[in-house]
Amino acid sequence: MFKKILDWFKSADELKNKKKSVINSKLSKTDSPKKRKIESSRIGELGEYKINIQLDQLPKGTKYISDIMINNQKSRTGYSQIDHVVISPQGIFVIETKNYNGEIKGGRSDKYWRVNNRFNMYNPLMQNYGHIKALEQVLNEYSDLLFISLISFTMRCRFSIDPELRKIESNELIAYDTELSEFINRKSNRIRATSDRALLTNDQIQKIYEIIQSSNITDNVIRAEHISKVKDKTNESS
Repeated sequence: MFKKILDWFKSADELKNKKKSVINSKLSKTDSPKKRKIESSRIGELGEYKINIQLDQLPKGTKYISDIMINNQKSRTGYSQIDHVVISPQGIFVIETKNYNGEIKGGRSDKYWRVNNRFNMYNPLMQNYGHIKALEQVLNEYSDLLFISLISFTMRCRFSIDPELRKIESNELIAYDTELSEFINRKSNRIRATSDRALLTNDQIQKIYEIIQSSNITDNVIRAEHISKVKDKTNESS
């Protein structure tokens, strides 16, 4: 009888260990690189969705284009990939989005900014400057366009940056993704009130929109090669 009780406890322990092994195996699969990659992709998609909501709130007569790739001979890859371009009567807002988490530290003239004091990212203002220069080439028939560089971070970040980059007087701005429409509207109002620059007409806005659209490279192979080269450069500087 005593032997039967011992055998029963032994069987129960084996069953418990087997269940634990199965659970650990499932947890391991859940935390696999593939799973993490999917979750990262979903975070990126959610971020872009939030920004599109912001841009949809812009005044009538303003147009925007997302995920544009254009030729840029001065770029290491030969191209510039721009997250969003907003064409308003007051000027063109070139938006670079970032999905980092934690403290963002850097100055306007620093080549690299620090993320959580753990790794570097290329100064997004310098990155966006290259985008603007590429757009100037595409829109070379318009000699007096005003470009505003706007870098968007998620609310998961906190800024330790040059405070001037948060002031609406600057043509280089750092904002949270939930502030985009507010910053664009405030900046547009500021330009309207302080500048004697001629406003873009509806026809000009439409023409600029069409030029950028027609310059957009949609070939998936070229885009994949560009992204691969950008990632290689990022890894080298990390």
